[in-house]
Amino acid sequence: MLKTSFLAFVVSAFACAMLSAQEPAPNNQINQPRLRPQNSGTTNGLIAVWPVNTQVVWACGRNGTFTVTTDGGHTWHAHVVPGAETLQFRDVQAFSDKVAYLLSIGDHPTDFRIYKTEDGGDTWVVQFVNKNPNAFYDAFAFWTQDRGIAHSDSVNGVFPDRRTLDGMTWHSIRANMPPALPGEFSFASSGTCVTTQGESNAWIATGGSLVARVLATRDQGNTWNAYDTPLLSRPSAGVFTIAFRGPSHGILGGGDLDPNYPDNARTAVSGDGGKTWSLTSRPPVTGAIFGLSYVRRNDSQEEKFKRAVVITANDGGAAWTPDEGETWFTLPGVSGFWAVAFASPEAGWLVNGNDGHILKISFNG
Repeated sequence: MLKTSFLAFVVSAFACAMLSAQEPAPNNQINQPRLRPQNSGTTNGLIAVWPVNTQVVWACGRNGTFTVTTDGGHTWHAHVVPGAETLQFRDVQAFSDKVAYLLSIGDHPTDFRIYKTEDGGDTWVVQFVNKNPNAFYDAFAFWTQDRGIAHSDSVNGVFPDRRTLDGMTWHSIRANMPPALPGEFSFASSGTCVTTQGESNAWIATGGSLVARVLATRDQGNTWNAYDTPLLSRPSAGVFTIAFRGPSHGILGGGDLDPNYPDNARTAVSGDGGKTWSLTSRPPVTGAIFGLSYVRRNDSQEEKFKRAVVITANDGGAAWTPDEGETWFTLPGVSGFWAVAFASPEAGWLVNGNDGHILKISFNG
């Protein structure tokens, strides 16, 4: 089973360069970012990261581990959720230093769970436990602290997705979802195969079937449409990660987990809310792009970062673009990182899926 193979996907440890690359700045004067290592407090691999702001950041990963900083990463405090010691946390989303959600996966159907804390991780409440023997919940995303969706691979042609509108209970929206293609699923590589924007927009990236698609909603998951993408799709390939900087403009990335085909890492952009997608210039990474993030968090930040994006591709490297993939610049030596996210151009974080390393990435000093 491919999903089981993906969970068992093991890579060796990689050294990561902690110095900025000596490449010329692109024409729009965005300087090469500065990379600074931070002590995550754990050696367990970290799979997802979520900055609440420039000071408060949560990350999560293997063996029931989560780690939190409240001072921009100067100090991190790692913990293990009681009862989740054998699980992997594949996604985290937080709203303060106190309130956060975690999504777990494991070897058994009931290992797919959603946890919530309201006291900074001292205690956790299990809000959802999967009972579907064939479901595989890859990621979740939220519009607000109380409104979000959780996405699963398809089961018998249906996506058994769930939604909360009160921050407590998760109800099935499977009847709202578009029909799944044969073998269609998503990749739980960084918690970014699902993304939300604004008050009601969301997008889900898929692969595994004959076509890699994007599922899109404009009304908080009441109705959905499915759109084809140009990325390669097959049982080991598809779209892994997706982000939008507004209701219309977005970028996605993916590739192929099969080591025999390392040159299929690609990105594509949309200007119409995900209805159509165009391939960008080829990014300078190999394998599959596990995670990506816009550098600018919101419209109040500097205009020159509007189209800047950072991608990471596990042992296939990492790179950034100032212009949504027209031009690319490598982050030399940065390897083994699964996820990246930004609070602002000055404050972003990359997390390593193998050894728990964290890099802070800053474009303005």
